[in-house]
Amino acid sequence: MSIFVNKDTRVIVQGITGTQGRLHTDLMLKYGTKVVAGTNPKKAGEEVFGVPVFADVIEAKKQTGANASIIFVPPAGAAKAIMEAADAGLDLVVCITENIPVLDMVEVHEYLKDRKTRLLGPNCPGVISVDECKLGIMPQDIHLKGRVGIVSRSGSLTYETIKQLSTAGIGQSTTVGIGGDPIKGTSFLDVLKAFNEDEDTDAVVLIGEIGGDDEIVACEWARENMSKPIVGFIGGTTAPEGKRMGHAGAVVNGKSGSAKEKIGQLQTLGVRVAPISDKIGETLMEVLKDRGLY
Repeated sequence: MSIFVNKDTRVIVQGITGTQGRLHTDLMLKYGTKVVAGTNPKKAGEEVFGVPVFADVIEAKKQTGANASIIFVPPAGAAKAIMEAADAGLDLVVCITENIPVLDMVEVHEYLKDRKTRLLGPNCPGVISVDECKLGIMPQDIHLKGRVGIVSRSGSLTYETIKQLSTAGIGQSTTVGIGGDPIKGTSFLDVLKAFNEDEDTDAVVLIGEIGGDDEIVACEWARENMSKPIVGFIGGTTAPEGKRMGHAGAVVNGKSGSAKEKIGQLQTLGVRVAPISDKIGETLMEVLKDRGLY
């Protein structure tokens, strides 16, 4: 079992003929992901690595039975691409695109409210259920199959954490990058709920950043509803000349959303927080040993 994607997920690549679309289609295919279609309204009828290209998502789904898509469309057209996938009734859409205008994402947020499609991202590395399906841009050779789930706002910290865990022999079930933009489709809370129901996930690493309160909201829920242990880390600091760093969602208002405040809140909620990113794997190992899971 895994969350969001598995060996049966059938994928459409929106923007498959672009440089990034081609690159990551090739890598996903090599991982074993079932990429069954791509879209480009100007190049319908062509193929990319043997994958047929269609004019739109609705036709691609009709012809291939796809149930998910990944978007490599430039910022100006990315919101429209998300809504097109939702119109086709796909279960999951992963939007890799960064720098999408905030007002465009406000429109997308409202558009998806009454539709079944789950959006992951934008500005995210995607999702990977190890040895089953990679729907994103994560380096695929650092993963090890196991029973620890990872959810993160930061791509680079995600990769660092995976490498630490795999080197220590701690495998992962599913890794989810939710993205760092202020308006996104899937939250920490959504992912914790999914991991809580996943029989193949025993513990979770939650990697947050400065700004907002999504990590706190999720861990408040977990304290009341989740028995699986959570190890946390908060990345990012404020620059001397300003109040933001890194992702568009990493905005600190006064002391609210600062790393120090978030760490204290998470600890109060029973989350073991790693002091530095280099210690995430070590901290998780301690927690797993305490729980008899390692």
